[in-house]
Amino acid sequence: MPMVNDEPKRVVSLIASATEIVCALGARDRLVGRSHECDFPEDVTLLPVLTSPKFPVNGSSYEIDQRVKAILQEGLSVYRVDAEKLKALRPHVIVTQDHCEACAVSLKDVELALCDWSGSAAKIVSLRPDGLADIWQDIRQVARALGRESKGESVVAELRARMQAIAEVSATARYRPRVASIEWIDPLMAGGNWMPELVEMAGGIDVFGEAGQHSPTLAWDELRRADPDVIFVSPCGFDAPTTLREMSSLVGRPGWEDLRAVRQRRVAIADGNQYFHRPGPRLVESLEILARILHPEATLPGGDAGWVRWS
Repeated sequence: MPMVNDEPKRVVSLIASATEIVCALGARDRLVGRSHECDFPEDVTLLPVLTSPKFPVNGSSYEIDQRVKAILQEGLSVYRVDAEKLKALRPHVIVTQDHCEACAVSLKDVELALCDWSGSAAKIVSLRPDGLADIWQDIRQVARALGRESKGESVVAELRARMQAIAEVSATARYRPRVASIEWIDPLMAGGNWMPELVEMAGGIDVFGEAGQHSPTLAWDELRRADPDVIFVSPCGFDAPTTLREMSSLVGRPGWEDLRAVRQRRVAIADGNQYFHRPGPRLVESLEILARILHPEATLPGGDAGWVRWS
């Protein structure tokens, strides 16, 4: 019979959502390195940091957008991977993504860091979460790489069941508000990918995004003409306090005060960094938040933390 190698796999996660997936699979003890953005569960911050952005991450939405675009237009990567530190950790599995080069370390960055590695080849698991179905597949893919297929199936089943329970309660609401989900403030962008699915499950109608498609850029007049019932602002990578500081560039636009959502105090700001733009287990908590915002009268689990109402 062939020999079986039972050595626990050493795992490096270079994307925050993947770190949370690894932990949800019960493999926190296998993590040996992380990205600069991996910060949940809290104890993962003790792990070596292997990545860093090539641009200053402070400043306004507009300034950050311009810096990222300038790097991408030169055909360069937005993030650095410390190749020497990565190799020293001798990982068996490296988890990254090829969904968005602007959002996190990409597959190309990892391949470049490993191009002259002469040691045992590490298995690269690259995630591409365009919609909810892809996220479930990504969890299964990480589980397979760790030899935890059955655990992966149980995690997916539990997450889907929790989300379905929220969707069933939200579906009983007396009306479905029209929702403008804002993923970036300047330039203005609507939520795409899995966000329209979350809006629908939370009992709303997404007026701009299309499930499974990247986030569309919006003209201000498009938002004014749509005049949604709810404006939900959760910029990718921003926590709620940062978004509150950024709101001045949105509320200062002509006609802001005339929007239905503003008049009826139905503008909400959420932590897009910790929740809505991490395609992993905490999308369940993200759905709880969104359902609470859209249907505060309904009896729903959770959803009280991670967001504030604009006033």
